Amino acid sequence: MTAEHANLNRKAAVASIVVALLLAGMKLWAVISTGSASMLGSLADTALDLVASVATLIGVWVAAMPDDANHRFGHGKAEALAAMFQVVLISISAIGIAFRAVGQFLGHAQVAEAGSGIAVSAIAMGATLALLAYQRHVIRQTRSLAISTDNVHYKSDLFLNLAVIAALLLEARAGIRGADAVFAFGIALWLAWGAWGASQAAVDQLMDHEWPLEKRERFLELVAQHPELKGLHDLRTRTSGNRDFVQFHVWIDGRMTVTEAHRVMDEIEEKLMVAFPGVEILIHPDPEGLVDEGEMGAENLLEPGVDGTSPAILAQGAPGA
Repeated sequence: MTAEHANLNRKAAVASIVVALLLAGMKLWAVISTGSASMLGSLADTALDLVASVATLIGVWVAAMPDDANHRFGHGKAEALAAMFQVVLISISAIGIAFRAVGQFLGHAQVAEAGSGIAVSAIAMGATLALLAYQRHVIRQTRSLAISTDNVHYKSDLFLNLAVIAALLLEARAGIRGADAVFAFGIALWLAWGAWGASQAAVDQLMDHEWPLEKRERFLELVAQHPELKGLHDLRTRTSGNRDFVQFHVWIDGRMTVTEAHRVMDEIEEKLMVAFPGVEILIHPDPEGLVDEGEMGAENLLEPGVDGTSPAILAQGAPGA
């Protein structure tokens, strides 16, 4: 990770903390004024946003630390840990809001004064839109998982605030009893769904999930262009933070000298680094046809199938693989 990218990630995390502090103060006042369960749910979500944004700041700070003797692959997974922490907080928020909504619905509680809640929700939407725009700019530059997860639940805040406005209008202005509680329960379900979706990328990084199929195919297409390669096998890929790692074995003419084989490896790496900037590559040369005993992934991935796609790569990308 470059110093510029690390600085952008930190600025995005600080921006989300500032927005969360602003919104939490306004929503606390609105809850006291209205007694709305949906507004209380919105406040709870914002309070957890604040904690999650602090965790994001810590995560991107640690992830930007350079490699050291105990972390030779860097600290990129700190972002995935921060993202998982956010997922836990969002899930807790969803459960709490759901219980509060059910209690209000069964107790037939009513919303007191809706105007302040509507005004606060509208201001919150404006502040959230500005933050989302800035986060999208940072994500395009850095591919930060922690900022991406932060962006996901701030997107949900837009729908949450819309739901609060609708609930207050229906309950206090249209006189539809229970609308506030029903919308609050819907907000809880929305948050739970968002937490599930946000957890997938973090889990994939922590479990060293392979690159997406399309990305691996593009990688192989570039490698296959080298005229002196006889084949490629045992391809392994993973991502940590915004850093990609890949290792593989190649078959070359067994009569090559070490110097000639090294030249081939350098030429492959040079081409790959142009198409995949920042990727860390480890290549192991084998004499043509040699497969280590008991080795997985011995298929030649440069041999296309009937449809032009590597059968072995398709097998790796299959569900459960």
